[in-house]
Amino acid sequence: MTHASTLAPSAVTHPHAEAGRRTRRVPGPAAALALFTAARLTGVALLALTAEVTGQQPLALLGRSWDSLWYLGIAAHGYGRTVRFAPDIVHSDLAFFPLYPALVRAVTTVTPLGGGAAGLVVSWTAAAVAAWGIYAVGRLLHGRAVATALVVLWGLLPHSIVLSMGYTEPVLTAFAAWALHAVLRGHWRWAGALAALAGLSRPNGFAVAAAVLVTAAWTVWRARDRVSHRLWTGVALAPLGWVSYVAWVGARTGDPLRGYFAVQRLWGSRFDFGRGSLRFVRHLLLHGDRLVFPMTLVIVAAAVVLYALLLADRAPLPLLVYAGVLLLIALGGSGFFESKPRFLLPAFPLLLPLAAALVRTARARPVHATVVVAALAGLSYAYGAYLVVLARTPL
Repeated sequence: MTHASTLAPSAVTHPHAEAGRRTRRVPGPAAALALFTAARLTGVALLALTAEVTGQQPLALLGRSWDSLWYLGIAAHGYGRTVRFAPDIVHSDLAFFPLYPALVRAVTTVTPLGGGAAGLVVSWTAAAVAAWGIYAVGRLLHGRAVATALVVLWGLLPHSIVLSMGYTEPVLTAFAAWALHAVLRGHWRWAGALAALAGLSRPNGFAVAAAVLVTAAWTVWRARDRVSHRLWTGVALAPLGWVSYVAWVGARTGDPLRGYFAVQRLWGSRFDFGRGSLRFVRHLLLHGDRLVFPMTLVIVAAAVVLYALLLADRAPLPLLVYAGVLLLIALGGSGFFESKPRFLLPAFPLLLPLAAALVRTARARPVHATVVVAALAGLSYAYGAYLVVLARTPL
C-alpha cells in the first residue's frame, strides 16, 4: 500500500478528456523515444564530424575514453588492476561497480563484438530503456506531453553526450527510472529488485535504494498495520546491490567497513560536505580556468535551482529523495570537479518543472518553444563534441 502523497494523480481519466487528448495527437512513448534517438544520433554525428576533422577516431572516443577503459579492463580480465601515481594517489579498479562490466562481458561472450563496441551496445540500449522509463514516470505524473518534453530535455542536456558513450550513467538511469515508476505504482518488489541492480551500477546508485527506503518508511508510518508483505520484500532488496559490493571490496581489502571508502579516497573522491568543491569554486572565481570548469559550476548551480523548483511543485516523495541524494553527493563530494554534471545526469526528476513549463509555452507560443529546444540542442551538440574531442578533460 502506498500513501497518496507518493503517487501521481489518479490514472483514471474521464473518457471525454482522453478523447480530447487523442484529437490533439499528443505523442506516445514511441514518438518520445524517436525524438530522443534523433537527438542523440545528431549529437553523435556532430562529434564524429569533429573527430574526423581533428584526425581522431569517433568510435574510439565514444567507447574507450577515460573511465570506459577501466570498465573494459574489468570486463576482460576481472578486478585486480592498480595504478600508483604517488604514495597517496593510487587508482584501483575496485572503485568501479560491477554491473556494467558484467553486461559488457556478456555481450562479448555471445556476439563477435570487441569490448569497446560491446560497451556502446550496452550504453545505447540502456539509454533507450532509461528514456522509456523517464517517459513512463512523466506520463504517470503529468501526462503524455510533459513526459515527451521530459525525455527530450534529458536527451539535450549539456553532458548528454555521455549517454552515447561507454559509461554507466545510462545503466543507472534505466534501473532508477523504472524503480521510481514501480514505487509510484506501489509495486514494491519490483522497486526493490530494480533498486538493487541500480546499486550495482554506480556508487551514487544508492540514491535509488534511498528513495525506496524513505518512501517505504513514510508508507509504514501512515498505514500502520495495513502494510503488505511486498513492501518489506522491497525494503530488504533495495540496498542489497550497493551494500553487497561495498562489503565485497571491504573484505577484499581487509577492512570490511572502510575498505571501499579507502579505495575511493585514494582516487581523491570522498564526501567532505562540499569543502573541496568550495575551494575549487574559489579558485575558479579568482583565477579562472578552462571552459569545462565554469560550465560545471553553472550546471551544478542550475541543478540546485531546479531542485528548489521540484520542492516548490511538491513532487512525489520518491522523486524528491532520489534527486536530492544525487544532488547531495554531487555537491558534497570532492574529487573530479568537472565530473559533477555527469554525476547529475541520472537526476532526471530535476527536469520536471522545465518540462511542464516547456509544454505550457508550446501550447501558448509554439515558436518560442521551438527556439528554446533548438538552442538547447545547439548547446548540447557543440558542448558534447567539445568535451569529448577537444577538451581532453576527464569526464
